[in-house]
Amino acid sequence: VQLQASGGGLVRAGDSLKLSCVASGPNFSRYTMGWFRQSPGKEREFVAAISWTGNSRDYAESVKGRFTISRDTSENTIYLQMDSLKPEDTALYYCARRRTSLQPPARGPSLYAWGQGTQVTVSS
Repeated sequence: VQLQASGGGLVRAGDSLKLSCVASGPNFSRYTMGWFRQSPGKEREFVAAISWTGNSRDYAESVKGRFTISRDTSENTIYLQMDSLKPEDTALYYCARRRTSLQPPARGPSLYAWGQGTQVTVSS
């Protein structure tokens, strides 16, 4: 699978940004998808995930209530709507697909296959 993330940029604290990720390859609708992020000197961390049906979502505590993950199966695309951005949200954001189909959202990075990242920078 190839995952192409886009939509990152430089914004101010309190602003919003929407990330997109287009997945190539078959059976997009059978896979849980997720977003992770990584800052310099830190490990990659879970941000959000959405089940293959779109009915189940999971969020890291640090973004709950501010970020919303969604998917459009007809477009093989997932989104991350990020509101009320904070400087600590600054990171390289990665789109990811669970390695195994028909599995629920999970937080472990090793459970996912990765795409290219898109940089999000939030100034104070």
